[in-house]
Amino acid sequence: MLQNIPIQKIETDLTDKKQVSLKILRIDMVHPEISGNKWFKLKYNLEHIKQHKLSGLLTFGGAYSNHIAATACAGKLYHINTIGIIRGEEVRNSTLIQAKELGMHLHFVSRSLFREKDKLNLYLQKEFNLQELYVIPEGGSNLLGVKGCEEIVAYIPASATHICCACGTGSTVAGILKGCRGKQKVVGISSLKALGYFEKMLVQYGIDEVQKERVFFSYDYHFGGYAKLPKSLYLFAKEFSDKYSIPLDYVYTSKMLYGVMDLISKDYFPPASEIVAVHTGGLQGNTGFEQRCNILC
Repeated sequence: MLQNIPIQKIETDLTDKKQVSLKILRIDMVHPEISGNKWFKLKYNLEHIKQHKLSGLLTFGGAYSNHIAATACAGKLYHINTIGIIRGEEVRNSTLIQAKELGMHLHFVSRSLFREKDKLNLYLQKEFNLQELYVIPEGGSNLLGVKGCEEIVAYIPASATHICCACGTGSTVAGILKGCRGKQKVVGISSLKALGYFEKMLVQYGIDEVQKERVFFSYDYHFGGYAKLPKSLYLFAKEFSDKYSIPLDYVYTSKMLYGVMDLISKDYFPPASEIVAVHTGGLQGNTGFEQRCNILC
C-alpha cells in the first residue's frame, strides 16, 4: 500500500451553508510522473507483462496524453519496452519529448485511422509482432486497470458518504464502485459530451446491477466537450488552485470540482454528507494545454 497520500479538507461558505464536508484525495501526489489514477491503472498491467515475460507494451493516446506520459515513465522504471501510438500528425511537445527521452517509441497515425479500430488493428498487425507485446487501451482502461482503481478506496475514510471522480473512460469510477464499502455512493462527472456513455461502459468493466445503483453520472459539466477550456473553467481552476494550493488539471479535475460545487449548491448532497473528491492527476498536460488554447484572462 502506498504511503502518505494526503486528504485535504476544503472549507467554504457554501459547504458551511449546506452543512456538508468536502475533502480532496490527492492521489495526484503518488508519483511526480506516474500520477493519480494512472499509477493505479498501470499497476496490474505492468505485473502481467512481467509475469508473462512479454517483450514490451503498446498503448495509445493523443499528443498531450497523461497516459502516454505515465506509461513511458513506468516503462523506464520497470525496464519494459514501450510503444506509443499517437493520434494525429507528428508534433513535438513537452509530453512527447519526455516520453521519447524515457525510451518510448512513438508512432503517429492519422486521426481517421486512430478512430477506425478495425483498420487500426490491421495496421498494428502489419507493423508489430503483437504476440510478443501487451496491448493496453487508451487511458489504461481495461479490467486490470479497473482492478488497480479498486485500491483507491483504501485511502478514503470509511465514513465518506459520497466519492466523486472525473470520467474520461469510466474505468476509474468502475474501480471505485467495486471498492466501495457500506452505503457509499459514487458520483462521476463526465469530462466529455457523451450523454449515457458511462452507464454503457460499466457493463464492459464488470459492474453488476447492485453496484450500478450506487453511481450517479452527471453530464452537465463538460464545458463544451473533451479538452475544451473556456475562460470560465480556466478562471475557476486558477482561483481554486490559488485559494487552496491544489493545482487542477483542465481536462478532468477542474470540471469535476466545478460540478461538485454546483451539485452542493443544488442540494444534491443531503446535510451531513461527507464528500471525498478524487484528484486524478494529469497536471503534466497543463502547460501544453495553455499553449494550444488562446485564453484571454
